Amino acid sequence: MDRAQKADAVKDIREQFDRMTSAVFVDFTGMTVEEVTKLRNTFREKGVTYRVVKNTLVQKALEDKPWVGKLDDVLVGMTGVAWSYEEPSAAARVLRDFCKENEKLKVKAGLLEGEILTAKAVEEQLATLPSKDEARAQLLATMMAPAQQFVRLLNAPAQNFVGVLAAKQRKEEGG
Repeated sequence: MDRAQKADAVKDIREQFDRMTSAVFVDFTGMTVEEVTKLRNTFREKGVTYRVVKNTLVQKALEDKPWVGKLDDVLVGMTGVAWSYEEPSAAARVLRDFCKENEKLKVKAGLLEGEILTAKAVEEQLATLPSKDEARAQLLATMMAPAQQFVRLLNAPAQNFVGVLAAKQRKEEGG
């Protein structure tokens, strides 16, 4: 790889990190071509970009970031990076599910909003974040709850009044 190619690669990697909402660093040592292909296809389906990168190029791309020195332990050996752009938990969820089937794949670390996450935090916290649609549904339910409760409160006196009238009618018919 000549200097121009390295400069282009560094620029491309920097753009990926600038656009991401989260990134997960993985070690894919020992995986077969079929397993890696399956992982790449799963990433593509979920809208995640996955790329095998040279550690030195990632370090150069992240020179201006505050957490670059903290990634020195992570950027050792074979490294793949999975970038999520819309849903921060997409890459972590794919990796969590894939690691259940394939023990060779190891999560090294993750990045979320400028914070470095350990491998355990990626698997336990980032992977369990709700998806965009789930978060919207939760937000909508939270926003609608007070309105639904207000409507029930408005209807309560009318329901009670109807109940009293029905009880009086039963009493008069029975009495």
